[in-house]
Amino acid sequence: MPSLSLTAKRKLYANLFVLAMLGAWALASLRLPGYVLPTPWTVLRQTIDFVTTGKLAVQIFASIFHVAAALMIGFLAGTAIAVTGYYLKVTQVLIGRIAAFLNSFSSIGWALLAILWFGLNDLSVIFVIAIIILPIFIINMQAALDQVDRELIEMAQSYSRRWWRGFRLIVLPSLYPFMLASLRLAFGIAWKVALTAELFGGNSGFGFVINLAHQSINTPQIFVVIAIMIVISYVTDHLIFAPLQRHLTRHYADV
Repeated sequence: MPSLSLTAKRKLYANLFVLAMLGAWALASLRLPGYVLPTPWTVLRQTIDFVTTGKLAVQIFASIFHVAAALMIGFLAGTAIAVTGYYLKVTQVLIGRIAAFLNSFSSIGWALLAILWFGLNDLSVIFVIAIIILPIFIINMQAALDQVDRELIEMAQSYSRRWWRGFRLIVLPSLYPFMLASLRLAFGIAWKVALTAELFGGNSGFGFVINLAHQSINTPQIFVVIAIMIVISYVTDHLIFAPLQRHLTRHYADV
């Protein structure tokens, strides 16, 4: 029998671990009440019902919309702030303090403020997610800009006085790997924050569903939401972010 490669062994161990956890979950659920720990097949059945029921499936798209909109806003705002600090050196200390402040403030605090400012709606949820992931983009883009080759920038300035050409042809391409890494990191954090934001300040999405499930002591539905979030995060990372990462890695390795 041929020996398995290192990659195959890693996948095998990972799959065995997942099966072991599912088995432990199934055994524990047989000894505990359903409202404490539902069985895996109960969660699977309710997950199918959740996805196929129109009113519940809408909540999936609501959360996806909240996360996608917040990612776009956080990405554009964070990149713009970092670029401003790169070209206007006098703002660097100010930007550093802004990033430190945003990092220190909790999502629950922002959620409560968003309710006061915007009410219980989609805007509150998007605001909370965007403001939490904003420092990720600011800090990562600042680190990326520090890696830009200064000699190339000086050469571009000697050939053209228009800063936009140097930014578009030299600076921006250098940021692509950092942009993708920031998006990949912020995507996972955004889903975690989305639950809190929707739970406190939203009227739709997974957090809203968990709030209703908590009020009716519907523990299986809470597990359904967790399962669906895991699937969405896993599929997005492996089908979108990972291929893009491999493409950028090959491109910059060839360069």
